[in-house]
Amino acid sequence: KSGYPAVRFKGFNEAWTNRKLGNYFDYEQPTPYIVTNTNYSDEYNTPVLTAGQSFILGYTNEDIGLKCATYKEPVIIFDDFTTSTHLVTFPFKVKSSAMKILTLTQKNDSMYFGYTSLQNIKYKPLNHERQWISIFSKIKIGIPISKIEERKIGNLFERIDHLDNYYQQKIERLNSIKQSLLQKMFI
Repeated sequence: KSGYPAVRFKGFNEAWTNRKLGNYFDYEQPTPYIVTNTNYSDEYNTPVLTAGQSFILGYTNEDIGLKCATYKEPVIIFDDFTTSTHLVTFPFKVKSSAMKILTLTQKNDSMYFGYTSLQNIKYKPLNHERQWISIFSKIKIGIPISKIEERKIGNLFERIDHLDNYYQQKIERLNSIKQSLLQKMFI
């Protein structure tokens, strides 16, 4: 049935409603948070982010003009050209203005539900143009009427992502050990 997901948490059976992303998220231009010095070093504390694949470009010693994000009040950085996204839970600076910083319009919405919804959108930009205002803000996503259901779904995907990251790190470590052993044992 339309408006009813195929899989639900027990006890939730209302149809979902549709909301435009522009009504779910507010956006902020990143200009106040652009780093002034691109001499990055791992000895510095402030991460410099890009919404692209690399995510953390490096670290700066700049500590003024940070965008504050926390685990309790995360933000999403949205690449305005590629539409890639990252959830951010720590203070940061940015490399350029080619992104939007997204926050929840309604504080009782689930950021992780919104983040997962963004990642689930099947859209590939055709041109090298800014995407948020002209296209993405107008895309409608299905949202539970119940805020409890919305939070449960957001929490589920947050836990899955944390487990995925945890095991990816374990796999990377095992691969590193394997490569080291291969180099030392097979001459």
